Amino acid sequence: MYTKKYVTQLSYEIAGFAIKVHKNLGPGLLESIYEECLKFELKRNGYSIKQQICTPIIYDTLLLETNLRVDLLANDLVVVELKTVNELLPVHQAQLLTYMKILEKPQGLLINFFTENITKSMKPLVNGYFNLLPE
Repeated sequence: MYTKKYVTQLSYEIAGFAIKVHKNLGPGLLESIYEECLKFELKRNGYSIKQQICTPIIYDTLLLETNLRVDLLANDLVVVELKTVNELLPVHQAQLLTYMKILEKPQGLLINFFTENITKSMKPLVNGYFNLLPE
């Protein structure tokens, strides 16, 4: 069983690698480039990473095979959604929260690489699954 402390620490470490990638590449590249580089850093440092997970939607008894894709899933716990936009909008947070709910994951990171300072624009999000974890 994972704890809130473990999940929070994992998110902190992921953020650190995102900062490293951003410092090395700078803003202005395609989202897919940052995604590959962040995946590379995380895997190189021993994290289990799934990329571009096709997320099925279950509605009542209906199973929808969709092309909704989660950018990265770290250690089967933290959903990482990457953007390269002028500013993060509420719809981006809603998208991440929905992915977290569908995948039943406790935490998500919304990271915008089109910025001068990644730590100021990054949004860590938690949900009810996080609240169920022990301290």
